[in-house]
Amino acid sequence: MAVVKKATELKAAGKDIISLGAGEPDFDTPDNVKQAGIDAIKNGQTKYTIVDGTIELKRAIIGKFKRENSLTYNEKQVTVGVGGKHVIFNAILATINPGDEVIIPAPYWVSYPDIVLLAGGIPKIIECDESNEFKILPEQIEKNITKNTKWIILNSPSNPTGSVYSEQELRSIGKVLEKFPQVLIMSDDIYEHVLYDDFKFFTIAQIPELFSRTLTINGLSKSYAMTGWRVGYAGGAEDLIQAMGKIQSQSTTNTSSISQAAAVEALNGVQDFIKPRSDAFKKRRDFVVQKLNTIKGLSCKNPQGAFYVFPNCKNCIGKKDKMGRQILNDTDFVTSLLENTGVAVVQGSAFGSEGYFRISYATSMDNLVKALDKIEAYCNKLI
Repeated sequence: MAVVKKATELKAAGKDIISLGAGEPDFDTPDNVKQAGIDAIKNGQTKYTIVDGTIELKRAIIGKFKRENSLTYNEKQVTVGVGGKHVIFNAILATINPGDEVIIPAPYWVSYPDIVLLAGGIPKIIECDESNEFKILPEQIEKNITKNTKWIILNSPSNPTGSVYSEQELRSIGKVLEKFPQVLIMSDDIYEHVLYDDFKFFTIAQIPELFSRTLTINGLSKSYAMTGWRVGYAGGAEDLIQAMGKIQSQSTTNTSSISQAAAVEALNGVQDFIKPRSDAFKKRRDFVVQKLNTIKGLSCKNPQGAFYVFPNCKNCIGKKDKMGRQILNDTDFVTSLLENTGVAVVQGSAFGSEGYFRISYATSMDNLVKALDKIEAYCNKLI
């Protein structure tokens, strides 16, 4: 958001800016979902709802979990919040006592550590190597669990890397976590439907031994292009879900009644737009990764999900740009790139991994072609 703000300011000043910073699909909300929101307004569905979600939406979520993930929940095991971030916040606030630790693999989504800190907990950041596609290894988890460990957070497909855990990888992680029954598992599956190369999605709650300890988080923002509607949801143990609802009752109360009505249609209605959109993202990914790997000083893994790539720019650190300014770190790199070319990306250190940057390719191919050409010209001029 800071990058988007800076890019917006430069654009307002008359500069030509291409923003590759926002984690937001460029597709529109499907027409049937928009119509459901309009109908809800016309039908007077504009009042308070149950704090943590309407019965209709909870039933739609239960159906989704059963249909797509083979997970069985009842209405007391499902919660709806004002976006996925809000659901995560409720879960952490409901469970963390001062000094409790949360294992967070890095690179991580920027909000995880700060939410833990706000709750009085300790984020335990575990660096994951690029050679393993930035995914945490079972032995890293086992080594870092202590008597104070309350949660581990898993995000697959990942923001910012696009990496996805296979079923076998999650089962291996699960074998370790079975040894530590006190540790809760948060599975952030928000990019579940943005997958490539016939990758089969698997979520850790599908392991029966871990089901009762896992909070499975999802939402409508990414797969359904509903970022502004603010609907996130989760399934988990009844006592945790009820505690999260108590916190929500004293903060936001329910998410928009209109958004909830639209979300029912999103989950229950036709799903035939998801695959074509994923295919469009794949074409962009293929182009971006191929191009990045031809640019001097950069290299990039080929991720199997989400709509991000996480290029390595370590070979650009220590060089000077055409204005003579030395690039000392990845923040300098993305700042110089923006000021010299008008291309906005996000530094890897914001995600806990110095020497990288994130590109969101949730924009048009025309923008991507222009942006990558500008990045190439910029890197070629570094000395």
